[in-house]
Order: sequence, then structure tokens, then C-alpha cells
Amino acid sequence: GTGFLHTTEPEQELTGSWGHGPRSTLVRAKTMAPPPPPLAASTPLLHGEFGSYPARGPRFALTLTSQALHIQRLRPKPEARPRGGLVPLAEVSGCCTLRSRSPSDSAAYFCIYTYPRGRRGSRRRTTRTFRTDGAATYEENRAEAQRWATALTCLLRGLPLPGDGEITPDLLPRPPRLLLLVNPFGGRGLAWQWCKNYVLPMISEAGLSFNLIQTERQNHARELVQGLSLSEWDGIVTVSGDGLLHEVLNGLLDRPDWEEAVKMPVGILPCGSGNALAGAVNQRGGFEPALGLELLLNCSLLLCRGGGHPLDLLSVTLASGSRCFSFLSVAWGFVSDVDIQSERFRALGSARFTLGTVLGLATLHTYRGRLSYLPATVEPASPTPAHSLPRAKSELTLTPDPAPPMAHSPLHRSVSDLPLPLPQPALASPGSPEPLPILSLNGGGPELAGDWGGAGDAPLSPDPLLSSPPGSPKAGLHSPVAEGAPVIPPSSGLPTPTPDARVAASTCGLPDHLLPPLGTPLPPDWVTLEGDFVLLLAISPSHLGADLVAAPHARFDDGLVHLCWVRSGISRAALLRLFLAMERGSQFSLGCPQLGYAAARAFRLEPLTPRGVLTVDGEQVEYGPLQAQMHPGLGTLLTGPPGCPGREP
Repeated sequence: GTGFLHTTEPEQELTGSWGHGPRSTLVRAKTMAPPPPPLAASTPLLHGEFGSYPARGPRFALTLTSQALHIQRLRPKPEARPRGGLVPLAEVSGCCTLRSRSPSDSAAYFCIYTYPRGRRGSRRRTTRTFRTDGAATYEENRAEAQRWATALTCLLRGLPLPGDGEITPDLLPRPPRLLLLVNPFGGRGLAWQWCKNYVLPMISEAGLSFNLIQTERQNHARELVQGLSLSEWDGIVTVSGDGLLHEVLNGLLDRPDWEEAVKMPVGILPCGSGNALAGAVNQRGGFEPALGLELLLNCSLLLCRGGGHPLDLLSVTLASGSRCFSFLSVAWGFVSDVDIQSERFRALGSARFTLGTVLGLATLHTYRGRLSYLPATVEPASPTPAHSLPRAKSELTLTPDPAPPMAHSPLHRSVSDLPLPLPQPALASPGSPEPLPILSLNGGGPELAGDWGGAGDAPLSPDPLLSSPPGSPKAGLHSPVAEGAPVIPPSSGLPTPTPDARVAASTCGLPDHLLPPLGTPLPPDWVTLEGDFVLLLAISPSHLGADLVAAPHARFDDGLVHLCWVRSGISRAALLRLFLAMERGSQFSLGCPQLGYAAARAFRLEPLTPRGVLTVDGEQVEYGPLQAQMHPGLGTLLTGPPGCPGREP
């Protein structure tokens, strides 16, 4: 294969990219040429001719742009309408270079891993392997294959390409190191199986290095991150529902060095029941709404791309004076009732909320209380809504618009990316001392027939030079690793804590400068509502569940807490219509007079009903008055690159 380079630096909307290692090569690349003008998505970056594997297959012309890899068959005859000829980078997890086991084969091989959507909408892993054979020697062909793999990896991770045409593996920083925390009981007990079968192969394909730990009890993750040597990690990713990430963030904020610790990028791969934050990440990535395994694959693809985004965190002070931090929601009334009462249906997965909603509607309660809030000084950035929201007298609210189209801590029960037997042949993990184990065929060499098989062709093996770029660590960097898959504790589930002790108090020294002490009068610029409520929800991101859009216009870093409430007097049928409309984020256009909304920077909730349930991020907290303040951009969330909302790439 031969190719040319269009000198450019693709535009990126990310606040950061994978890898915090030596950046001298990147700095040098950026300073070699003045910034070029912005590129169109169709501008070619690389173009070349490749063969296929097996060698007797067709030949292709490949064109790489900032958005996609274009594949055109040249021989035996060009296709008028090529099938699979466009591979969007949003569907690519990673790539690698390979070499033949046959000493006489001077070609090098370039392989990409993709997850396209099938006819039924679900994603399925596929690989495309191309033969680089335009030069006479293996060394020249390998350099060309590595050039393509490096350029594609830079595009995937949001790294700049140099302006002088020199694309070599040393452009890439050391492989990012992730700490994966898995709740094996999440998602009806499927979390570990999904992690092993889908998540670990994909992040290995992306060249990410990882250690994995299974949590064993409530607040295990919180305790773990409190003792981590954070300099060893580039991100902490939870493979579970929203509760595990709540533990991680509060653990980071409980450290003595919380100001630095909270900057650690965190990510979420949905294997729980609600998966609200993952739903918001999925929407920001431009994917269609998804549930279950499809949502997990979408979020895993975004994670492979890296890129951190500021994440607002809500500081919540409870009646006892204890404090915790929320990235998702504070709920009272119908929503929190359903959340907690449906715990006994956890084995049903996300269906527990459907059943809980039906039961909650049958025994609909109202709660008397007082809501006070500090209105946002700037209205949420959104177009003027098409439908105004009828409001009760004396309530002045904003109406949201519809959705727009190292010292090591003991890491026991851990497994790294080295000894893990993956279900598909994983080629190499950058920065690993050795290649990942490769399955053998009849006791012979590596067998990759499941992906590239061809009778009579010599099998391929990983090219170690691209697998371990210059500057990569050559020895194990993490904690002692257990051989094989981690052992799931024999207990049937996580121990159930007492109702008022599910969220541990935070000792973080961050001041809440907008909040007077709980129980003292509020400043005059606060708005107060009092009455009977069916529910009250204070939410930070857009989603309340993977398929429930509570605040369609919310962003991770808008600095706002979005207050939604439903007053008493609403019928069961009208309340059900609101929740059904929430699947599309269109509940505010129904004209329901009991539905209210306000954007705030802080709020206080005073329940005047003696009994009830309060939840923070879906976890039950002590019942009584509480108040909260938004801290804009306090955390960092791994979101991947933004996409076009409502449209698949």
C-alpha cells in the first residue's frame, strides 16, 4: 500500500485526550507548522492501495478522513454500490498491525475493529484486515501499516497529527491506564459476564491498559479510591449502575487531597438497572436512545475514544448536618418511592422500575412540603420553547424546551489485561510486557481464523513495535494480579444497609457559599413554594434513566440544578402520560397544569409530612430537611467526542 498525507490538525471539541504521559512529541508536532484552516469532514488525510487477507482476495483503495474510513474495491472489479464501504470512526474501537508467521511473506497487515449496527439495530463486532504490500521489504511495508494505524489512533483519541507528514508510533503517548470497578451483582447479575464478553475485548482493541476489581460490598469502591495512588491511573471507570459511580466520586472527595483527586476522570459503563448517566452520555455521543447491551456497547465505544468533559456536582447537606455529593439527582415523593420500593424486584433489571411505577400509581401518595430555590441568574441555553407551560398562580418558572434533534492500595480480586482469556482473539495491549494470549490451532501457531481465516494462508501475529510504542512501560505497573478471572463472592447479593445509612457522609472541605445553615432563614432573592406535592426531582444531567429524559436541555456542565415537581390534583392517567412522554423528553409540551420547572443554583427542601423517602443518586438517605448547592465543573467525566443528537453517525 502507498499513501499520501494531507497536513492538518482535525478540529476536536474535547477538553482532553487519552494519556497523561510524556507529551513532548505532541507539543513538537503542534509547533512544526502554523495551524491550518479547519477541514471538511470529507478531506482526505491518507489514501492508499491495499490487498486483503487471505492474499488471494480482492484489492482495495482506502481513504482516511477525520470522520470515516472509505473502502473501495479495485479488483477483481470495482463495485458500483460497495457494501460496507464506509466505516464511520464512531463505530471503530481501535486498530493494530500484524505480520505473517511465514518468513517469506514481506507484507504487513493493518487491522481495524468495528462495531456496526445490524439490521435489527444491535451492534456486532467485525474486523477488517488489509495487506500492505506496496514495497519490496517487510520493513517498508510495516512502516506504512504503522503509519495508517497511528493516524487512525490519533483521530480516534483526539490527538493532533503533525504538519510535516511524519506519522510514526512515537506520536502516541503511553497507553492510558484505567481502573475498572465492576459490581458483579449489577444488571441482574450480568455485569461481570457483559464486562468479560464485551467491555474487556473492546478496550483491549483500543489499546487501553487496565486493572479490574470486583466490588464485594456496599461502599467498597468508596474505600478503595480513598487509598489509591492516583498518579498511576488515567481514569476510573465503573461497570455497573449509577450507585457505584456515586461511591467513587464521594470517595475521591473524601481524600485529604480532594482538590486534586476530584479531577481524576471518571467514566461509567452501564450494567445496572437505571443507567441514567450512561443515557445522557449516549445522547451526547449522538447515538439513538438505547437500553441494555446496545447502550453498553455505545458507551464502551465512546470510552475508547477518551476525552474528558467537566461534570457538575451537587453538594447535599442532610438534616443531621452530614453531607454527600451527587452527580445525578435528589428525589422525594413518587420517584424516590418507586426507586426504593422496587428494590425487591432488582432481579428484573430495568423492568423493576416499570413494575414499581405501576404499583406506585395504584397507591398514589401526596406529600406536603416547602421548596425554596435560588433561581439561575442566566436562563438555560436553549431555543425558545414551542409550547409554553401552564403554571399555577404565584409560581414563576422557566420552561425547558423539548430535546434537541505510587503506593499501592491492596487491589485484591483484581485481573489485569495480561492473563485474561478473552472470548475473541485479542492481539495486543499497548504497554503490556507480553502480547495477550493467542489461541492455538491443533497445537500449532496462533489461530485467528474466526476473524481473518483463510485455508493455506499463514496465520498472522501481532507486530510488537506498534503494540509497544517508545516510552511504554516494560514491566507491570499495577498491583499484584490474580491469574484468570476474578472469583465472585458466594453471597447472593450485596448486604442491605439500614435505610438511613445508605449514603456515607462526606468530610470534604469544599465550602457551600450559597447556602446559609440549614434551619436558618433564606436570603430574599430565593423563591419559595409550599403545598402538596406528588413528586419533587432535582436533577443535574438530562436523564433520570437510560430511557427517561427528565431535563431535555440539561448539560453536564451548565452549572444548574434542574428542579421539576408535580403538585397534587393530578390524575393517575395524567401522571402516567407524563412518564410516557419523558421517554422522548416531551413532557413539558403536554400542558399539564400540575407540572412545574425551575433552573436553580441551590435549593432547600423541607418535608412537612412526617413520613417519606428521600434519595440521592437513587440511594436512600435520612428523611428530613435538606439543602444543596451546585458546584459547576467540579468533576471530570469521560464522555468521548460529541455527536449529532438524535442521529446515528
